[in-house]
Amino acid sequence: MASSNAASLYARIESDPSQTQALFRQALQDPNGAMQAICQLGQELGLPVTAEEVKAHLASLDDANTNQWVVKARGGL
Repeated sequence: MASSNAASLYARIESDPSQTQALFRQALQDPNGAMQAICQLGQELGLPVTAEEVKAHLASLDDANTNQWVVKARGGL
């Protein structure tokens, strides 16, 4: 269930360009803070996830934009 929460949370974030950009900017400056923000957002949306679950979901994606995001935010991911 947790991995499906990570996938659902990813879809929600991805569908909101302003939220996606805000998290990307935060990840560039504070990768750990961005991960905490993602996990907090999951709690708020009823999709609780851990940082490890988020990392595993991102690693499972074959998407150029996501891969670029992960490379740039590598410090916290």
